[in-house]
Amino acid sequence: MSEVSLFYALTHIFISLIGGILLLAIWYNIRKRFIQLLEENESEKRVDKGLLFLSLALFVWAISGCWVYVNNGLSFAGTIGYTAVLNLFSVLNNIFLLLALSYFYYAPKFIYQNKRNVRILAIIIVIVSVATVILSNYDQANSPFKISAFPDLVLSAFLSLLLMISLYKTFLNSGLAIIAVISVLVTALVFVSQLPEVFNSLNDGFINNLIKLISKVSLITLFMVLATTWVIRLANMPKPNEVTIAFLDWSMIKISIPSKGVFNEVVDFESKTTQYKNLLKFAIRRKFAEGNEQTIQIGNGGELNNQTYLSRIIDNMNDILNLDPLQKLERRDIFTFIGEGNYRLRITPENITIDTTLLKEASQSLENPTYDKLCN
Repeated sequence: MSEVSLFYALTHIFISLIGGILLLAIWYNIRKRFIQLLEENESEKRVDKGLLFLSLALFVWAISGCWVYVNNGLSFAGTIGYTAVLNLFSVLNNIFLLLALSYFYYAPKFIYQNKRNVRILAIIIVIVSVATVILSNYDQANSPFKISAFPDLVLSAFLSLLLMISLYKTFLNSGLAIIAVISVLVTALVFVSQLPEVFNSLNDGFINNLIKLISKVSLITLFMVLATTWVIRLANMPKPNEVTIAFLDWSMIKISIPSKGVFNEVVDFESKTTQYKNLLKFAIRRKFAEGNEQTIQIGNGGELNNQTYLSRIIDNMNDILNLDPLQKLERRDIFTFIGEGNYRLRITPENITIDTTLLKEASQSLENPTYDKLCN
């Protein structure tokens, strides 16, 4: 092993190990400090679980680096056993990365909301690994193209795209536009660093190892920033008992959320009566119903067709309240996901007030026996 390769291998091992430990420590600290908030939405996918899988992916990086370093020293590199174990590490790393992305709220919906798709992708990762081992028998020493590495490159391109989209949207919605752009560049650089594994003509020892090192250090740094934004979001998340909401008249509410800088602000939904009625439905159920009756089924033939109805309520409130980007309301600030498509208002019943005249009118206009019973 050359001095350049030795330097890269050792640096890769220690940076990955330290990054994994730091992410694991942050995850543990989040669990410890915000246990009450996290348990409140236990059935919902959360970024802190994604941080755990990201730390495991970094540990796999460190262990695979140790495997490369030890086996090069023993002249074992290049054998079938060496390649098989290296592919196993690649499978574990890709699966941990995939699982982490499935917990990112701004990840593509087909992966965030669908466990079946995650399992399918995990199976594809395993198949690609097996194909890599099989194709290694067809590699030629003087060939400019390493055919066995091509399936893994295609898979890396797909995972890099998922990571790019997830990080970009996460940072952008956290008010960190510059970091969002940097995340795209760093993710692209991580993919570029893998090209020499397929195209031998690009394998310049020093430059290639330098690109790998820069991209991995930058990516780990982005993971740290991601963890920081998650901590800030949890710290700014309003407590259920601090939010108050009063339904004054048709289309009008008065709401207070001190942690978001909102104090007795009047929100007029105006012509958006569907949004107002849906919010009123949640409020009536939360205040007057008991147990499972406080929830509304969304999708699967439920009372509301899809979650877009919830998002529109929050988007409209943000537009009217004109909040700072870092203080904008999220759907999870107002609504709690109970599980199996059921949501309820996150505000405590005693902090919900509904005008008596409005309540009587609601029993007729909502055209549902459940609300007629609750309103009377």
